[in-house]
Amino acid sequence: MAVQGSPDNNKPQTNSYINRMVFSAEKHDAALIGSVAGQVNSANAAQLESQILARVSDGEHRWVLDLNQLDYISSAGLRVILMLAKRLREKNGTLILCGMQPHVQEVFDVSGFSAILTVAESRSQALQRLTG
Repeated sequence: MAVQGSPDNNKPQTNSYINRMVFSAEKHDAALIGSVAGQVNSANAAQLESQILARVSDGEHRWVLDLNQLDYISSAGLRVILMLAKRLREKNGTLILCGMQPHVQEVFDVSGFSAILTVAESRSQALQRLTG
């Protein structure tokens, strides 16, 4: 964890950006486009899960999850995405991931998630696959 000295150098301050994660969502026709930015790790995965499950409970069953602004994902974050895929499958819904940066794509590849989840290169391609 990055630590910066306080202005008076008496006590270190932690850099809160390390655990920063932002989830946003927008409707696009019959689909929900969710975007995750920053880092998803054990410190904030439960928050992301709560936000996602609220949308599923509200009836959003056709998802594009845009990971273009995702810098880091831990196993806790992968579990949240797997949980979303499972919930949507139970409701005859759809999940398409898109926009992964190469280092995030590598995590999905190494974990085997790329083989079990639908992945598109861009948001437009994901939407086309979802509606086409």
